Amino acid sequence: MPNRNREVAPGPRAGTVRTDSGELLVVPAGWVLLPPGDPALTRRAKKSGVCWTLREQRGRRTISLGLYMEQARIEPLRAELARERADPAYERKLTRARAKREVEQSHYEEDFLAAVSSFLAFAPSYATLSRALATAITEHAVPVGSGTVARTKRIPIERRAEAATIAFLRHATTGYDNMQIPRVKGARREVRRMLAERSRELLAKYRRGEPIAPERCLLRRALTRSPASASSQPVQAT
Repeated sequence: MPNRNREVAPGPRAGTVRTDSGELLVVPAGWVLLPPGDPALTRRAKKSGVCWTLREQRGRRTISLGLYMEQARIEPLRAELARERADPAYERKLTRARAKREVEQSHYEEDFLAAVSSFLAFAPSYATLSRALATAITEHAVPVGSGTVARTKRIPIERRAEAATIAFLRHATTGYDNMQIPRVKGARREVRRMLAERSRELLAKYRRGEPIAPERCLLRRALTRSPASASSQPVQAT
């Protein structure tokens, strides 16, 4: 069966895997598992020939466990990569790429902050609160590797900003994190939909500029508990 690339899951016994269709396969003789951890080596391994990508479902997450491939192909790739990394030009290339990513990340943070602020659209009386909340949401959502909706490119930035705001409020202003939600298909989605509507109703009050006593302001409480609040300015109506 080693004639084409496959995505497989661990089988019931060592040396076996299962395909998406449930077919049980034996790992070909001479093949070993190249573990994850070196993206450059993994990319080259995939380009070098046929391999099986081993993944495992853990809850709602899909975890990469590595690549099954011919052992004889791995060492030449690893040696080639080591030679390139020993060249001073390789380090200079990495430095340039790192600097480019930092600039792109900085620009994205600015764009995302503007998108969140635009979605909040608070009345002028809550301008300071709006800035602090937008900053907290951005600092939580945009870091590389955060795994939040802000990191996806499948939807426009305006929708990312909206989704990140609703998610932030769900955790910061509701009892979602402590809810005992039945393990029934669609139950968690329905709870999130209900809480999202509640968050939108909350935001609407600030958009209309309704007077809200500081001690009753859920958004101020959220900012006090938020990790980003330590770097935020004091929150008060302007």
